[in-house]
Amino acid sequence: MANEYANLATLKAMLDLEVGDNSRDDLLNKALSAASRGIDRVTGRRFFLDGEPTARVFNPAGRVVCDASGTRLLLDDLGAAPTLVETGSGSSWTATTDYETGPDNALVRGRPITFLLRPSGGWGSGATRVRVTAAWGWPAVPDEIEQAALIQAARLFKRKDSPEGVTGSAEWGVVRVSRRDPDVWALIEHFILPGFG
Repeated sequence: MANEYANLATLKAMLDLEVGDNSRDDLLNKALSAASRGIDRVTGRRFFLDGEPTARVFNPAGRVVCDASGTRLLLDDLGAAPTLVETGSGSSWTATTDYETGPDNALVRGRPITFLLRPSGGWGSGATRVRVTAAWGWPAVPDEIEQAALIQAARLFKRKDSPEGVTGSAEWGVVRVSRRDPDVWALIEHFILPGFG
């Protein structure tokens, strides 16, 4: 598996499973993967970093915010400073260097860069596009996301023991398994992009 937000050994410890017992590793890995991709879907972003920089093209229309500090181009999450920023369209592109990344100190705080600021000037209009080459994603998986992935993976793994969403015990009786885990939601809700969740 790749790009899970927690590791198998930690999940096994959380479930009180022997580290050397690999008989359920396939199920546990699938649960970790499903939990991680589920967090991606709900939040509208991903928390792993690309291995190599790739180029993405953005239309400034609807992605530009102007204020006293300048013109901001809102981007997908960047986990590292851009290696190249260009404006243009089609086969005609011009490198741009008069921008700042933001928010300030984002990468130092383990957060992604989410916009490029041009203190004087805009990002173009009409057919003009902005091509950004960077490693996309987050610089590191936040602790809250790792914990949410562990809780959700454990829940998914145990789901096989609660057919039709019902679980129970002699002491507590029958209980319906809730659709959304409140602890997972509390951990991830402040990472959700507007329009998702």
